[in-house]
Amino acid sequence: MATSRTLRRIAPGGALVALGAVPATTTAAVRADAVSTATAPTAPGRAGRPTSAVDRVADFYGACIDVLYDCGRSRLADALRTHYLTAGLRQDLARWEAEHHRDGVLRAKGVPVAWKVVHNDSGMGHCWTRATLTWQDSADRTHRTRLMIQSDLATLLISGIRSAD
Repeated sequence: MATSRTLRRIAPGGALVALGAVPATTTAAVRADAVSTATAPTAPGRAGRPTSAVDRVADFYGACIDVLYDCGRSRLADALRTHYLTAGLRQDLARWEAEHHRDGVLRAKGVPVAWKVVHNDSGMGHCWTRATLTWQDSADRTHRTRLMIQSDLATLLISGIRSAD
């Protein structure tokens, strides 16, 4: 038996079909929508603000990982670094990468399969976020790399990356 809420959603569509104003397939779509919204769980949304240092770190890591996954280290990856990182950090990363032979942003070789960024602390004109990168090896074992990311609140640029482990 249909509930009154479902009938309220379907009735307008049925009335329009009866008048010949809308094809009958619209009513089926309305009915399917009424059922799916009542029973299907909503997917988690993603949101952000350009004025949030934490959101900018999350945006940087998301974009950086996407680019590395899609096409490896490229001009686009370098452009992301130029846009999101301070000049001093880019110089520090170049030295770190030459010494360790790994990507300085990820602190590893390869590309993680997932990432998560959360606020850690703020003060003295800086914001610190924790990034957790999830890796999967050829045997389907997962491990995580935890990083501490420093952002300058005045510019919202990332000014430091270090291991948090």
